[in-house]
Amino acid sequence: MKRLVYLLPLLVLLVMGGYFVVGLGMDPRELPNMLEGKPVPDFDLKPIKGRDRGFRHDDLLGQVSIVNVFGSWCVACRVEHPFLVKIKQQGLVPVYGIDWREKDADAGPAWLRRFGDPYTLVGDDPQSKAAIAFGVTGAPESFLVDKQGVVRYKHVGPVDQEVWDNTLWPLIQELRK
Repeated sequence: MKRLVYLLPLLVLLVMGGYFVVGLGMDPRELPNMLEGKPVPDFDLKPIKGRDRGFRHDDLLGQVSIVNVFGSWCVACRVEHPFLVKIKQQGLVPVYGIDWREKDADAGPAWLRRFGDPYTLVGDDPQSKAAIAFGVTGAPESFLVDKQGVVRYKHVGPVDQEVWDNTLWPLIQELRK
């Protein structure tokens, strides 16, 4: 019995070491997408100021599209934004926006007027209701949605040419078949 008392700390240390070794092998940039393969959550967002129509889950049915979560306060969103404008100008895929956690209702619309508006529809999400439903951990995040309204891919961080060429565009083309 005394040996067990001495071996117990060693056993706990070995188990903790095992978790540590497994954790070192994981990519910290990869976050699990709990929605992948599941329908877009039910949401209905009011329009941002200056828009007549908001954004709801039914808007995503019938076409492959991207849902982009952004905020005027988000530095990485500013980096990503010109690329989203380019996607819209080229007419490659509809991009829908969720303006997330704005403290001032005028901030998001002002930001879009200043930098360009790449969004087919934009919903205002000041209380994070849609963001929570999507499992958003930060901005920007983009979700690729198929014609049936099923989430097929989640990208965390800014979408740029490399992400577009190597991941999003090939997936969009495959989903359109």
